[in-house]
Amino acid sequence: MTETDRTTKVSAKESSSIPAEQAEAIQHAPMTVEQLRAVHIGDLVPHNAPIHVVEYDQEWPQLFELQAKRIRTALGERILLLEHVGSTSVPGLAAKPRIDLLLVVADSTDESAYVPALEAAGYVLHIREPAWYEHRKFNGSDIALNLHVFSAGCPEIDRMLLFRDWLRSHSPDRELYERTKRELAQRNWTYTQNYADAKTALVEEILARARGMGGQKACGEG
Repeated sequence: MTETDRTTKVSAKESSSIPAEQAEAIQHAPMTVEQLRAVHIGDLVPHNAPIHVVEYDQEWPQLFELQAKRIRTALGERILLLEHVGSTSVPGLAAKPRIDLLLVVADSTDESAYVPALEAAGYVLHIREPAWYEHRKFNGSDIALNLHVFSAGCPEIDRMLLFRDWLRSHSPDRELYERTKRELAQRNWTYTQNYADAKTALVEEILARARGMGGQKACGEG
């Protein structure tokens, strides 16, 4: 997903027919300019600068709640899950000042069921990724945010929640992740997704530790 830590660039159905070595290479390959253009709605604007990472802001949870209230008003019972995710959801973690929200609906491909309502509430559809869990991403009109939409049952949902919950409760990995983010953020990046892709190896390393300690089961139960 654009501007978010990710690995898989192909759908589950596609990956099942790809040899293991090739599938792993695809999963860890950064997105190309052509891929970025293909999933963007509108012009793809280069970043061409370092990434702005700031200290944790106590107002980030409140900003999430304000946006969550707006989304709940717009969609009502169509919302199956709505969570604060990403670095701004982890107390004490430095982050880009952009709120990430995870929205789960019955079917993200059925855009008529939620896109018009979200657009009327001030959100702008920015990304459409059929090949990656049919992910959709909206930007905000009044604050910097990424509203990620997935269908119920998508594996990425548990992955995002597991990573968030692990960092919230395990300071060594939280500090390691922050150090890595700060180091990478100092470089010039053509696109912000390039910065996200550069964190992939560490994200997967941390997720492996979380799953090894039973984090996957805890995430599913919570």
